Amino acid sequence: MLSDDGRLLDLSGLLAGGDLDAVFFSSDGLARVRAALAENALPELDGTGLRVGAPVARPGKVVCIGLNYRDHAEESGAQPPAEPVVFMKAGNTVVGPFDQVLIPRNSTKTDWEVELAVVIGRTARYLESPEAALDVIAGYTVSNDVSEREFQLERGGQWDKGKSCETFNPLGPWLVTADEVGDPQQLGLRLWVNGEPRQDGNTKNMIFDVAEIVRYLSWFMVLDPGDVINTGTPAGVALGGYPYLREGDVMELEIDHLGRQRQTVGQA
Repeated sequence: MLSDDGRLLDLSGLLAGGDLDAVFFSSDGLARVRAALAENALPELDGTGLRVGAPVARPGKVVCIGLNYRDHAEESGAQPPAEPVVFMKAGNTVVGPFDQVLIPRNSTKTDWEVELAVVIGRTARYLESPEAALDVIAGYTVSNDVSEREFQLERGGQWDKGKSCETFNPLGPWLVTADEVGDPQQLGLRLWVNGEPRQDGNTKNMIFDVAEIVRYLSWFMVLDPGDVINTGTPAGVALGGYPYLREGDVMELEIDHLGRQRQTVGQA
């Protein structure tokens, strides 16, 4: 973790399984981290040469919300939905924020999507209010909901298969706790391809806000500790008129207060 004064601190002594995962979140892991931090009990970590992995390891599920910004719905040629559009990504799509993204074999329409990701901290079912929904959130991170548009939209109508290809969900670099983020509806999101700006949005323009998304989902599925929710993307994706990704392209994306990602595109 990163301390207030910019030092890297080692959490490994608090991680039974070696990762921030479902076991960590379900066993009050964040409370243990806060206590150790207050006691100055976390050793410094030398991060030189280390790979930065995703801040949530092996999520049980990655739940995604489609068409959740009006400008993105418009560029996609779709009407703003009356209820959240829900689809799933395979949990093993999650990779680190600086790992390579692979274009699938036979793909010609691999696309990018900067998104605010919600990490669930407590089991949630049938939540009754926005306040209850916000209370189960452990924190937030940056997600790149990489998509293959032909697989998603032209190959039988199943979004999941255009979303679940290998490396299609870079996550991180940081998990920022909900109390530190404050209002999740006041965050700028930006993405560049090869240094050219593509997306520039703000979470205040979501059709369904974070609290409503979590509340809504809890009536259709049980949300478990360590689950990840991708909350939608603003306009500026390749589907809206830009060239699709090619091998050697570089994506850079960021969200206010949550950090920045960078991925080079390779070929599967």
